[in-house]
Amino acid sequence: MKQVYEDLWQSELYSSGILNTHAYLLTRPNGNILFYNTGSVSDLEHISELGGIKYQLLTHRDEVGKSLQRIKEQFSSKLGIGILEAPYAQKHTSVDIKFETTDTQLEDIEVYFTPGHSEGSICYCYQSPYGKTYLFSGDSIFMWDRKWSTFVIKGFNGTNEDMVNSLKKLRELKPNAVLSSGFIGTTSYEELTNDEWITAIDSCIVKLV
Repeated sequence: MKQVYEDLWQSELYSSGILNTHAYLLTRPNGNILFYNTGSVSDLEHISELGGIKYQLLTHRDEVGKSLQRIKEQFSSKLGIGILEAPYAQKHTSVDIKFETTDTQLEDIEVYFTPGHSEGSICYCYQSPYGKTYLFSGDSIFMWDRKWSTFVIKGFNGTNEDMVNSLKKLRELKPNAVLSSGFIGTTSYEELTNDEWITAIDSCIVKLV
């Protein structure tokens, strides 16, 4: 894993061809959190060296896989995902936390219900004590060749209307770093000002209406 901030580590790159992905390990005094998913042996060894994890949090069904069970068994961690996406994770292991279709909170993690990419997509936001606010955006908004983009999957019951409403919700946040689960190209996450964030959101909304 590669350290990207004082309390945040990035997993090895996984690529399915055009689509790339990283997982992120957030280290906290009250228990580390793995956002998204990784099956890399070296990643899991590094996570163990950094104290394991308390939670693994997923944003939607694209992030599920066989490694969910291995992670749960290795770290005795709790798996969390949106209630509408939970059936897909349960094909691999039990789900401990099913977030309802509303905004909520898990300890110091803000959880936002953001359907659109899929019917049950969620995002997570965390204010780091080191000064930055991280937004783990899943596939709700991501970098595509260094441009902000979004993607509605109708086969996952995603809709343009839901995506627009979710982007408007995310527009009200003030993240300093946005870390998606999927991306295309070489830019996996991006730091930005609030004005840049608003511009990014608005540029995605325009393409959907």
